[in-house]
Amino acid sequence: MLTPQPIVGVSESPFTGDAQVYVHQGQLWQAEVELPPIVGTARAGPWKAFLTKLNGRAGTFLMGDPDARVPRGSAANEPGLPQVQGDGQLGSDLLIDGLPASVSGYLLAGDYVQLGSGPDARLHLVQDDVDSDPAGQATLSLWPRVRRSPPDNDTVVVAQTQGVFRMTSNATGWESNEAMVYGFSFTARSVP
Repeated sequence: MLTPQPIVGVSESPFTGDAQVYVHQGQLWQAEVELPPIVGTARAGPWKAFLTKLNGRAGTFLMGDPDARVPRGSAANEPGLPQVQGDGQLGSDLLIDGLPASVSGYLLAGDYVQLGSGPDARLHLVQDDVDSDPAGQATLSLWPRVRRSPPDNDTVVVAQTQGVFRMTSNATGWESNEAMVYGFSFTARSVP
């Protein structure tokens, strides 16, 4: 399960109820992962190795939303290679190009995109439907906001999207019973 974790401070007066709200730059994904039961040490072994290789919070790994591997918008079937349009873009809006011209619903609110790859991969949720203009350009409204500016013409991944995550605890483990049925669960947070 992926949960958005905005970092917002609120100071509320106990006398008047008036509140001051401060929206900090941080916006992270919190992931709670529980694998289905795994039978046998042969199948559980790779998961044991994966968790111990992370060495608690030291290592990172790539993960996406397993329920949203393919976009619901027409990007799943349309040709085109979306790319970042211009250097220096930070914040919630990202200009892109390389889309098919004049397409309505290329991406839909709730689809994901990935910026960067490997250890620089960041997972973003599209907040508004994306329509391309006659030049094949569009603006993505993203959560979390872009904190590392992607280079001009960098590919915007629209399917099989992932981001870099880190465990929330150094303690990782698993359970097993006498029938050698293993249970694995852990929590992780996206790397900003």
